Amino acid sequence: MFKAMIMLTRRADMSHEEFTRWWLDEHVPLASALPNVRKVILNVVDVGYDEAGFDGISELWFDSQDAFEQAYASEVGQRTAADSMAHVSGRVRVFVSENEFAGRP
Repeated sequence: MFKAMIMLTRRADMSHEEFTRWWLDEHVPLASALPNVRKVILNVVDVGYDEAGFDGISELWFDSQDAFEQAYASEVGQRTAADSMAHVSGRVRVFVSENEFAGRP
C-alpha cells in the first residue's frame, strides 16, 4: 500500500475555523472521489497550528505511487488539487512507509 501525507496551511485571509469547515465539508467529497483511493483521513490540527505552520494533515492510501499519480492526473484529481490550491497558502506532500507498533507484543 502507498501512503501520501499532505500538510496544508490555510490562506492568509482565512481563519483556522473557516479552513476546517471548507476542508471537512467541501473538500472531502472531492478527495474521496479520487480514482482508486483506498482510504482518506483528514487530520485537523486543533492546538498549535500556528506554531506547526500548517492547519491540517491529510492521509491518502493507494495501491501504488503510480495509482496516486494517475488519480491526480485525472479530471477529478485536477479539480481536487485546484480546490486545495484555491484555499491554501502552502501544501507539502510526503510519501511515507507506515510502521505500526501499538498493541504489538
